[in-house]
Order: sequence, then structure tokens, then C-alpha cells
Amino acid sequence: MAGPDVFFPDPHGWAARRAAICAAYGLHAVSPFDSMDEPADWASLTAAARIARRNEAHIRSCGAVIANLTPFRGVSADVGTAYEVGYARALGLPVFAYTTDPRLLAARTGPGSRDADGLEIEDFGLPENLMIACAVEAFVVQEEDWTGIAAFTECVAAAARALLPPRPTGP
Repeated sequence: MAGPDVFFPDPHGWAARRAAICAAYGLHAVSPFDSMDEPADWASLTAAARIARRNEAHIRSCGAVIANLTPFRGVSADVGTAYEVGYARALGLPVFAYTTDPRLLAARTGPGSRDADGLEIEDFGLPENLMIACAVEAFVVQEEDWTGIAAFTECVAAAARALLPPRPTGP
């Protein structure tokens, strides 16, 4: 689970709620808060470097990534999450994403085809920058505030459908 959720109030509770949703769909959630055996040479790293290495190690341990790409502190997704999406894709992992902001990137960036500095605004009718939006297997867009869980749940359902064998139905 990638996203700026680590900055939310009660991030551990938030991660636990999302992990329970993943489990209900047959997926095992990995959170940035999950512990892991760190190599001894990490002890000399700064706290920031250890967090970065741990997040990369968590991604390498996964079969896919679910990313919260809701705009964060600006018009686009959290830059750390964007990095994690690219890192996962470079490893060949499927990425599933969601946003709780239904506006397209161009609408969030501003009116017209150019910004206040005269620079062209990307407008491909996508919810995020084309390199991120085109890197994901499914991109769930559902309007709700950041405390909502519906978009995440729909994204988990899409990931489960794509990653897990169909569940038998009927007698």
C-alpha cells in the first residue's frame, strides 16, 4: 500500500483498516509501518535513508502495489508515491491506483492550456500525469474526502480480480 497516508492522523489505524479490507479480498497488505529485518549496514544510514530503503524492500517483497494517487499538497499525487509507482513498474509489478479527487489533472492545474508562467498544461483527459496514469492496471476515481475508504476498497477489488484466481460460485 503506497500513498501519503503515513502523514494522516492515526496512520497506524488507517493502515490496519486498509489491511483488513485487503484480507477480506484475499490479498495480504504490506504497509510502510511493517517491520522487517534490516541489513546491518543500514545502521549507519540516516533515518530518511533507512525509511527509503525499507519502502523499496517492502515493494520488492510484493506481487503488486496499490497506490493512493489522490492529489497531495498540490495538484498531483504525492511525489514519494509517484516514485514508488515507478519503482514497482521498473520491477515489473502491476500497480493499481485510486484517487478521491474526480477532477482531471488539467482541471486541477488551472484554466486554459497554459499556466501562470506560460508553460503548457498537460491535457490528455487523465486523472494524473500520463506517465503515472498509463502505468497502472486500473485507476479508480471516486469522489470522497480523504477519510473515505470506498475508492480504496474498489481498487482492492480490482486488484483481487486481476491477481487472484476466480472464486468458485454456487454448489
